[in-house]
Amino acid sequence: MVDFVDGTVQVRVPASSANLGPGFDALGLALSLYDDVAGMVTDEGLAIEIIGEGGSAGTALARDESHLVARTMRAAFAAMQVEPAGLTIDCRNRIPHSRGLGSSAAAVVAGLVLARALVVDGSERLDDAALLTLAADIEGHPDNVAPSLLGGLTIAWRDHDHARAIRCRLDPEVQPVLLIPPFSASTELARGLLPTTVPHADAAFAAGRAALLVAALTGAPEALFEATEDRLHQAFRAPAMADSWQLLTELRSAGHPAVISGAGPSLFIPARGQVEAEAVRAAAPEGWRAERLAMDVDGARVVSPD
Repeated sequence: MVDFVDGTVQVRVPASSANLGPGFDALGLALSLYDDVAGMVTDEGLAIEIIGEGGSAGTALARDESHLVARTMRAAFAAMQVEPAGLTIDCRNRIPHSRGLGSSAAAVVAGLVLARALVVDGSERLDDAALLTLAADIEGHPDNVAPSLLGGLTIAWRDHDHARAIRCRLDPEVQPVLLIPPFSASTELARGLLPTTVPHADAAFAAGRAALLVAALTGAPEALFEATEDRLHQAFRAPAMADSWQLLTELRSAGHPAVISGAGPSLFIPARGQVEAEAVRAAAPEGWRAERLAMDVDGARVVSPD
């Protein structure tokens, strides 16, 4: 006998910045910008309400079974071997879409965590390790879903059929800054620009810089500029986001450790203190949003409905 929770359950999921330069498909950082998704088991049907990103005409998301949160909830219910008669889903989206801030990963994590929370013994049917693997399977790679689920700075990888992640603590001197453009970019297009092979020297360079980046973010921020150097993906993606690449080049020429956030086109800058954070914010072009955010340390969590 399956028991569902009575009433509404709400989850909050943070945005994330992945790659962070050389940590391609492995490193990610959860940020204090959130989507809230509420759900309730009903007697029949599916009703979806969307407020914020994806909720207005011209950018409206689907409100049927193809909606990403609905699809991931169905996947979670299937993994738990349960099926509710009906669902209502209420999405309050604040994470910008198609900007390299993990909006799709946040939706995936939100759907899985919400579905599990709606089942009385959901955590026994779908534990945290299984949930991370399912999230990575749906999203395609674990670098964004890991920080959205766990919070903090995460190092994620695949171990055969399982996704795994380690959570690290950010050095308090590091102050995350996001520069978010008024235009979007396609993750599929950005990935399609990557070469199928890279020279051995570039792979060795990336491995060294990724290791240095973890050290810099967790205790040696003075090394952040060198640690964010990348030869694996950003330059290849430049044609898909010329304005972002130009701004990135300008910021790095001025000595700031700027990188493309995820697949872009937003920029992520792990500023070394308040002075650099304000300097980077002041460099935002007209029409761009400059956000100085904290690292989220909790990850996806169940909260009290508003």
